[in-house]
Amino acid sequence: MKKKVLFSGILLAFQVLLGHAQQRLLGGDISLLPSYEAAGTVYRNAVGEPVAPLDFFKEQGWNAVRVRLFVEPSKASAEHKGEGVCQDLDYVTKFGQRIKDMGYQFMLDFHYSDTWADPGKQFMPDCWLDAETASLPDSVYRYTKNTLRSMVEAGACPDLIQVGNEITNGMMWPAAKVDPLGSDNWDLLVRLLESGARACREVCPKAKIIIHTEKAGEWNKTKTYYNRLQQLDYDIIGLSYYPMWHKAVGVLAATLDFLAVHFPNKEVMIVETAAYYSHENDRWAKSADEYSEFYPVSAEGQRIFTRELVAELRRHANVTGLFWWFPEENASGNTVTEGWLNRGLFDNHTGKVLPAMEELRRFVQPIDR
Repeated sequence: MKKKVLFSGILLAFQVLLGHAQQRLLGGDISLLPSYEAAGTVYRNAVGEPVAPLDFFKEQGWNAVRVRLFVEPSKASAEHKGEGVCQDLDYVTKFGQRIKDMGYQFMLDFHYSDTWADPGKQFMPDCWLDAETASLPDSVYRYTKNTLRSMVEAGACPDLIQVGNEITNGMMWPAAKVDPLGSDNWDLLVRLLESGARACREVCPKAKIIIHTEKAGEWNKTKTYYNRLQQLDYDIIGLSYYPMWHKAVGVLAATLDFLAVHFPNKEVMIVETAAYYSHENDRWAKSADEYSEFYPVSAEGQRIFTRELVAELRRHANVTGLFWWFPEENASGNTVTEGWLNRGLFDNHTGKVLPAMEELRRFVQPIDR
């Protein structure tokens, strides 16, 4: 078995290097784009001309789009709705149809929550709050299967599927809350992931399954986490990597090297990344230069980060995807969210594309030989 895994890993690496493996995927999580479009937001190219976002992204080399899905976002708090929680099945299906019709690969991000799921919060969906713990794997299986069936029937079949979002600390708390270095609740978490993955295989057999964590700067936690999933049926290790939280690009590079050695049969994708270009109207920032340890908080700082990240990722044969998180933020028109994050790829004043977009496209350019 070990020889088989090693061989498949070596084969994957050589295929990527020789250009025979899956095309590298470049894109973004643009889950709020339909809301911006409905508000009449205007997106502009570098010289200020209006552009159609999905067409423009294609011109920038994008070939994939990621969209999040909540169980019942109508149950989310008013605060979270104001931050962009609205993606229910109908919303995602309609958007997924457009994505597929335009020839993009479609990554579906199951949150298994009615609202944001991330390292600090993984809320149990309201519909399962009173369920017996033993029944939760079956609930995940049925929900995942029914959701995917509905999307496939509507012509919105995902090409890649995340079973959970940033789940280093587990999901559906408190039942499946885990410590990556601890032992509590791991049996349940693995059963939940197995149930979700099984539904994906049954309904979308060609789709690749992603397990998404967010400790790109902490190798011991990342290694221990994925070691616990050795028997799980999945294809891709998905990582979040943000320089303000996960240390310098060099730390990510070490993690990617270690993943290639310890998990040679798994592709790796950066399914979330972003960097600040400003802190204006940012209600979370404590100062104008917060998070400037590695890169200036400016459009140029964002560009430099993106250039360095892409250059590093291109050195790793196991890395096959790169996705920017919330690139569609654009406050130049009607209000869609409360406050600004300033981590998108369009200027919140003018709606013009930022220089980092041009750096991103280097990820899918041919490797010089």
